[in-house]
Amino acid sequence: MPEFAELLKGYQRFRAEGYPRQKARYDELVREGQRPELMIIGCSDSRVDPAQIFDVDPGRIFVVRNVAALVPPHETSPGHHGVSAAVEFAVQMLKVKQIVVMGHGMCGGCQAALTQGLHGNDPGEGGFIADWIHLLDEARKPVAERFGTEGREAERAMELEAVKVSLANLMTFPFVAEKARKGELKLRGAFFAISEGVLYVLDPDSGEFEPVE
Repeated sequence: MPEFAELLKGYQRFRAEGYPRQKARYDELVREGQRPELMIIGCSDSRVDPAQIFDVDPGRIFVVRNVAALVPPHETSPGHHGVSAAVEFAVQMLKVKQIVVMGHGMCGGCQAALTQGLHGNDPGEGGFIADWIHLLDEARKPVAERFGTEGREAERAMELEAVKVSLANLMTFPFVAEKARKGELKLRGAFFAISEGVLYVLDPDSGEFEPVE
């Protein structure tokens, strides 16, 4: 497949140039293990790779990516809770100091939540996406009332609200809330506008997203 062949070419460039340049760093990571101080919860969208956007070396950030960069609320029911497990690992085992929830522009998951459908109101063959974006149902209501459910203004409002939903849900995890109260863990919201190439950071006091200068 040509797509995989292109990946292999990229690997060969990395092996010839990137790895030798970072070898000391990789040796350190092998010897001491990973010690990232920051976790990023981002979207699976192929256009928003946190490592590229923040231009960080290997081992600096612990990244979890999913549809719309969502964090479900804490729950104790049995199941396979991938995001919750990653949050627990980052906070309890890696002892990260910060968690950044990073949304982005033109997010298909947020658009689906806003219009309550996917690709012509198709909820997805397995129903997995539909169930997942129901996490945004409450946030959708005021957005739809103010901006409607179509157009870039409405979509952006939904994308920004999704970040706030995930931040609020993080605080339902007892171990996150406890560390946040003690000042041992800081939660931040961010938004990357693909069309502008600009990162916006949530001001916790005003509730507004401000561009990073």
